[in-house]
Amino acid sequence: MAQTSSMKLLGARNMSCIVERMEWNNKMDLIAYGTEKGEVIIQRLNWQKIVTFPTPGEDVRVRSLSWQMDETLLAVGYSNGKVALLDAESETIISGLIYEDDIKKVYFSKAINSQETLGTYTCNAKDKHRRYLPKLQPLTNIDPCLKTLDQKSFPKGSPCFLVVIMRSGKVHLLLLGALQAGSIDLTQHVLHPEQFDVYDVRLSGDFNAIYALLRDGQQLKMLHFHNQVLQESMAPMLELATHCAHILETKNYINDTQQCLTEAWETVQLEMDNKLTKYANSQPYGLISAHFLELHVFGFATFEVEEFLFDTLSEKGFKKIANSVDLSLSNLQGLVFKQLNGAAVNMFYFLNTIAGFGRMSHFFESLISPDVANEAMRACGAFVLKVYEMQRTIDTLVYDMKLFHAWMIFTILRLSHQEIPDDLVLTEDENIALADFLCAMEPEVEDRSDDEEDLDADLLSETPPLARTKFNLERVGQYFENSPLIQPFRKDPSQLWEQMASENECLNHCNLFVPHDKTLSLVQQRDKMFNAIDAVFHKPTESISGSFKLASAVICADLPPMEPGEELEDRDFVTCSYYVNESARSDMLALSISWTEVMILEISRSGDSLLRCTRIHLEPGIFTPSVHENYYHLRFVDLQFYNESALSMLTQTTSSAPVLRPQSYFVQFSLSAARNQSTHHQLGQLVKLNVPGATGKHSIHDIAEGAVFKGLDGLCEMLAVSGSRKVATVLSDRKRKMTIFEMEIEEEEDDTEMSQASFLEISKESVLANAGDVDKLET
Repeated sequence: MAQTSSMKLLGARNMSCIVERMEWNNKMDLIAYGTEKGEVIIQRLNWQKIVTFPTPGEDVRVRSLSWQMDETLLAVGYSNGKVALLDAESETIISGLIYEDDIKKVYFSKAINSQETLGTYTCNAKDKHRRYLPKLQPLTNIDPCLKTLDQKSFPKGSPCFLVVIMRSGKVHLLLLGALQAGSIDLTQHVLHPEQFDVYDVRLSGDFNAIYALLRDGQQLKMLHFHNQVLQESMAPMLELATHCAHILETKNYINDTQQCLTEAWETVQLEMDNKLTKYANSQPYGLISAHFLELHVFGFATFEVEEFLFDTLSEKGFKKIANSVDLSLSNLQGLVFKQLNGAAVNMFYFLNTIAGFGRMSHFFESLISPDVANEAMRACGAFVLKVYEMQRTIDTLVYDMKLFHAWMIFTILRLSHQEIPDDLVLTEDENIALADFLCAMEPEVEDRSDDEEDLDADLLSETPPLARTKFNLERVGQYFENSPLIQPFRKDPSQLWEQMASENECLNHCNLFVPHDKTLSLVQQRDKMFNAIDAVFHKPTESISGSFKLASAVICADLPPMEPGEELEDRDFVTCSYYVNESARSDMLALSISWTEVMILEISRSGDSLLRCTRIHLEPGIFTPSVHENYYHLRFVDLQFYNESALSMLTQTTSSAPVLRPQSYFVQFSLSAARNQSTHHQLGQLVKLNVPGATGKHSIHDIAEGAVFKGLDGLCEMLAVSGSRKVATVLSDRKRKMTIFEMEIEEEEDDTEMSQASFLEISKESVLANAGDVDKLET
C-alpha cells in the first residue's frame, strides 16, 4: 500500500476552458477530456495535444468518455443523444449512433475472452469471406465532407460490448458496435418511476448479468439482472455480430457508391445542359425529334437545325462535348459494374451465410429466424437484378449516345461538304438503332380529352412549361429517384426466363426464386433490401431484451425525498466506480451513499451468490487517535478504482470548516486492509443493507494501513486515475486547472521527493514573503 500511495507531481496546467470529463487510456499515455464547449481533446502525458474533435452541435455537452480496452478508440456520449466513436490514432470520427434521449453514460466492457467463452461453438468462419470475395475498391470520387456519419464495426481490438445508458433509464447493448444485443428499460422495474434516476449500469465479468445503480423513490438500490441468452449464446452472438459488422460496412459502401453514382450522373447532365439542352428548350416539345428524324432519313436540315449546327455548335465544339459525355458515362459504367455490383454480391454472400446459421437451430434458434433471413436474401437478390437491369440501361444509353455523337459529326461534315472518314459511316443496324433513339428522344405526352382541356385551361396558363427530357436521359436518371420508374426496362425477347416467368405467374410467388420488380427504382429496391436486413437483426434484440430477469434487489441506503423540479445534486451526492476483479472472480462496485460515507460491494461470480459489503466514513471514530482538525470537516467529491486492491478518492473540506482556506485531499484506500471489516450477505430476491445492524460502519482512520492522505491545494472537483498507467489527474480552480501525478514511484525517489503538502506550504510562505518585501519598498 505504501508504494501504491506514493505520488510525484509531474506538472499542472491552466486550461483554456472548463473541463467536464476526463478519462485515461489504460495502455498508452493518452488522456481524453471534454470541455464545456462540447469539444473532446486527446493529449499525451507531456501535455502534447494529439487531436481536438469539435462539438457536434450548439449547446451540446460531453456526458461521458470511455476508452476501448488496450486500443485508441474512444466512445463519447453527448447531451443531444449522439454517441460517437473517435479514433485517436487516425484522428477521425469512425462511427456514430443517434438516440432520442440525453446520454447518461457510455462505456466499453472488458474484452470477451474467446478461449473462455467460445467453448460450445467455435467461430471458425471468421473472415472466411476474404478467401472468396474480392476486396471492394475504394471510392475516390466521393467528397469526405458529404459522407454521412454511418454506423460501422470496431476496426480493431478484441470483441467487446458498447453500453449506452440514457437518462430516461433505457440501456442499450451493442456487440462489436454492430449488433443490437438487447436493451432494458429500468423504469419498468422500480416502484417509484416519478422519483427515478440512474447512476450507472454495468455488465458483469461473465457477461451474463448487469448491475444497475439507481434511485427508486427515497432508496438507493442496486438491481441485479440475469440474462440466460447472454450466458448460453455468447459464441453464436459473436459470430452473428461479426457478419452484422460486415453487412453494416457493405451497407455504408452501397450508400457511398450510390452517392458517387448520383454525382457522376449530375456530371453527365451538366455536360448536356450547355448548348444542346439550351437549343432543346428553345424549340416546341416534340419538334426536335421530328427535325432530327427528317435530317436522318431524308438528309434535309431545317433552318433552325442548320443554324444550331453551324452557328451555335461546331464540329470541334461538339467533339469536346461528346468526349466529356463519353467519359462521364464511362465512369458511371465503372461504378455500377465494379463497385455497386461487387457490393451487392458481397451482401448476398453475408446474408446467405446468416441464412445458413439459421438452419443450425441448436445454436442460433434464439438469434435468427430462418424465414426472415431467407426473405432478406431474396430482397438482396432482387437488388442484384436491379443493378444488372440498370447496368443494361446504361450500356444501352452509352451505345445510343455514341451513335448520336457519330451521326452529329457525320451530319456536320456532310452539310459543310467536308471529307467524311469511313469510321463515321453507320451500318444498317446502327441506322435503325439511331432512328429508334431519335424517336424516343422526346417521349409522347399522354393525350387529354377536350373536357379535361377545358376544365384545366386556367391552370395551364399558370403552370410552368413542360420540363425537357434532355435527350431522354431520364431512362437512367429515374433509377436514382425515390419513386417508381416512369420508363420501365423493356423486355428482352431473347431472355427465355423472362418469357417463362411471364407465362407462369406461380414462379413469381415461389420463394425459391428471386423476385424482379421492374417498376421499382434503384433507390426503392435498396431501401427494400435494407428494411429486410434490419428485420433479420430484430430477433436477437428481442430475445436478449426479453431474457433480462430481475434476480436480486439490494437496498444500499436511504436518500432524502425529491421535491418537484429539484436537482438531485442539491440534496444527495451519489458517485460510483466499477471494477472487474479477474483474479478473485468478483465484480466490485464502490459508491458514495452520502457526502461522508462510501459503500464497497463485492459480488462473487463463483456461483455462491456471495455479497461482501464494506462501509467507511470520513469522520474520526471514538477510538481514533488525534488527527488534524481538517480531517473533521471532509466530504467526498469523487472516487475511482485504481486497481483491484486500491480505491482512489478525492475529498475536500466543507464550507463550515474553521480553516484559513479550503483544501482538498487525495486518499488512496487499501481494499485488502478493509476486507476484514466487511459483512457477508447472500444475494436473494431482496437484500436490505440500509437496516440498522445489517452492515458495519467503520471510520477510515480506524482501519490499520487502510488510507493514505495527500494534501492538495484549493478545491479539487474531479479525479481520473489509471492503475495500469500509474497516473492520477485532478481538476481544481473550478475545473480550469489540471494537475497530473505519477503514482507508485520508487521508495528512494519518494524519500527525496518533496510531498505535495510541504511544497504548497513553501510556495505560500514565499508568496507572503515577496508581498512583505514589496510593502517595505513602497513605504
